Amino acid sequence: MIQIPFNKPYLTGNETKYIETAVNSGKISGNGEFTKKCQSFFEEKYGLKKCLLTTSCTDALEMAAILCDIKQGDEVIVPSYTFVSSALAFVRQGAKIVFADSLPYHPNIDVDKVESLITKKTKAIVPVHYAGMACDMDKIMALAEKHNLFVIEDAAQAIDSYYFNKNGEKKPLGSIGDLATFSFHETKNIISGEGGMLVINNEKFIKRAEIIWEKGTNRAEFFRGEVNKYGWVDTGSSFLPSEIISAFLWAQIENIEDIQAKRKKIWEKYYTLLKPLKEKGYIKFAQFPNFATNNAHMFFIVCNSLQDRTKLIAELKKHGVLAVFHYLSLHSSEYYKNKHDGRVLENSDKFSECLLRLPMYYELKEKEIEYICDIIIKNFL
Repeated sequence: MIQIPFNKPYLTGNETKYIETAVNSGKISGNGEFTKKCQSFFEEKYGLKKCLLTTSCTDALEMAAILCDIKQGDEVIVPSYTFVSSALAFVRQGAKIVFADSLPYHPNIDVDKVESLITKKTKAIVPVHYAGMACDMDKIMALAEKHNLFVIEDAAQAIDSYYFNKNGEKKPLGSIGDLATFSFHETKNIISGEGGMLVINNEKFIKRAEIIWEKGTNRAEFFRGEVNKYGWVDTGSSFLPSEIISAFLWAQIENIEDIQAKRKKIWEKYYTLLKPLKEKGYIKFAQFPNFATNNAHMFFIVCNSLQDRTKLIAELKKHGVLAVFHYLSLHSSEYYKNKHDGRVLENSDKFSECLLRLPMYYELKEKEIEYICDIIIKNFL
């Protein structure tokens, strides 16, 4: 039987070579040459003001929560349909999470419903660019300016994806909010196994971000020769990754154009083959607004019911194909349901019950995509 996994990490060929280079350099702790090369790449290619690699996107979000001085009693608006880290980082600082619903046609936050959630206690908004598709950032930034809020873009899935603002400017996701976070987990477009990055677009946070990143010390300034000794000056933690992780990531970065081109080709193949099923109303696709580009992070379909999705998952599994559902609404999670304010978030719950992610990775062959789509089509027709 054909066995098609949901994900398969892609190796470009230079990962172990660069790891060996890092090991032989005698510097394998954090903030070495590969770390600096990776950070510089993102700053230069995407115009991000300051980038700091982290051991995970979760760590980057925790740094963002510290930088925004989130405290007990503050409120942070987060979409309910997202990974737990989007909320957990702020809960750890004592915040109350106010969950927002998704759009009817896409898991992204419904910005038109956000202003009614803002109170005097609201400190920040966390838009999550689900599947690499941009949230309506003009509206979000306007709300933030009106109510004096911080914006932290959760761009975990959004590397190499763009937003066209109201002036027609093409802005990389992660470059718009005060802060942004990315993931290089093995399921992402470019990977380092585990890994992430904090982006600092608001200049006032840059100096403190480096301190928090370096365990609350001004060690980074010391190594640049800006101070003659370093010590404990603030809160922080060990957020920076080892050079081994950064060396792996650098091999991926060198091949980002090729990786992106291949993923987009796979995405288009799925779209073409499954479009007739969508036109007959058996499934729905993501709808991309004219302000968003597609970075081919994932290909998902939305079934018409939980029963339809459950049946389809079983059918695909029977034929050796692993397709998976994604998030369960955080507002109804075991941990947070008693803290939620009781609002029904119907779109978030709909995606929890009906969204299905199909296998998506660099080495997925055209014949395998055809095989997957044939099973899906026969399941419905």
